[in-house]
This record gives sequence, structure tokens and C-alpha cells, in this order.
Amino acid sequence: MPRTASAKKHQRQTKTRTATNRAQRSRLRGAIKAARTATTPEERDAAFKAAESLLDRAGRKGIIHPNTAARTKQRLVKAAKAK
Repeated sequence: MPRTASAKKHQRQTKTRTATNRAQRSRLRGAIKAARTATTPEERDAAFKAAESLLDRAGRKGIIHPNTAARTKQRLVKAAKAK
């Protein structure tokens, strides 16, 4: 257990940040899955645009590594062209 006030504050901040990051990572995974499973071209374009935006943001914010975001975007583009 934390003893000092600063340690208690750090524990609270960590808890809040973990919850935020977990929620954003979950939204990101859902958007990627939606982009992969989209059937119509219009639906695919909209889902890809949403996933791309979330991937860029997650890479910028440090939720995922920037290279992972770029790699995932490239794979989504490749999958979309194959359909």
C-alpha cells in the first residue's frame, strides 16, 4: 500500500489512465474488426476511415507503437484491395 500522499496520487492516476487506455484499445480492436469484416464497398470505406483515424491516434498517444499502427493500416489497405 502507498504510504505517502504522492504515492497515493500516483496510484489514482495509474488506475484512471489504465481504464482510459483499455477503453481506447478496445474501441480500436472493434474498429479494425469492422473494417476487416465489412462486405459492401461503402461500408468498407467508412469502416476503414474510422479504423485509420483510431490507429493514428493510438500511435500518437502511445497506446500502441507507431510502427504497429502503420503496419496494421497497411494490412487493412491490402485486405481491402484484395476484396
